[in-house]
Amino acid sequence: MLSQALSFRYVGDSGVDETMNQQLEIKNALPESLAPVLSFTALDKNEHVLPHVKVSTVYGSDRGNLVAPYGVSVDILRFSGPGEHDVADVRVTVRSTTEARIPAGAHDVTTQALDSHGREISRFERFSAVRLTNEDDVPASVRIAYILWDQPPKGVTQQAVEVTAVGGLTQVPAHGTAVVKVSGKAAAAVARNSNGPAVSIKAYNSQ
Repeated sequence: MLSQALSFRYVGDSGVDETMNQQLEIKNALPESLAPVLSFTALDKNEHVLPHVKVSTVYGSDRGNLVAPYGVSVDILRFSGPGEHDVADVRVTVRSTTEARIPAGAHDVTTQALDSHGREISRFERFSAVRLTNEDDVPASVRIAYILWDQPPKGVTQQAVEVTAVGGLTQVPAHGTAVVKVSGKAAAAVARNSNGPAVSIKAYNSQ
């Protein structure tokens, strides 16, 4: 079964600066890229179930939206409800798994914010487009998430509080680039959150 090729590890805080919190590491032991549908149970530090905490994802591994290539890829988890700050681990259930229609490469597609003149700027500024770069030998099929993070007190993991899609499914050629314009809801989110303390622009393999 394809689902048996998948294993998972939750990393609340890696301890490394500039590393996103609440990551789910997905390890795929098969050479084929997989698109799983996962569900999650939140656990406290004693591995007890937190029944009132809802777990959702940023990249969509709970909806079959994330493509996991061979090796390790990640999704980002979001917690809500009473006890959300007590989550120390998650139990992952694989609901289904299919082979992805579009295989993914080994490396993450990287993002670069651009201004209206195509110049590189910081992700914290009010950007007008995102340049995607694919260093793999195969084309990539990705989506872009613009993420606003909260500012928690010390000892509490940082959580994605707002996630906005930039553009739609985008093809990036092998060893090439693609530029996605920021418009609609994404433009509003960038205008609202630019010059703030904590945002990310992330591309993830999808279909």
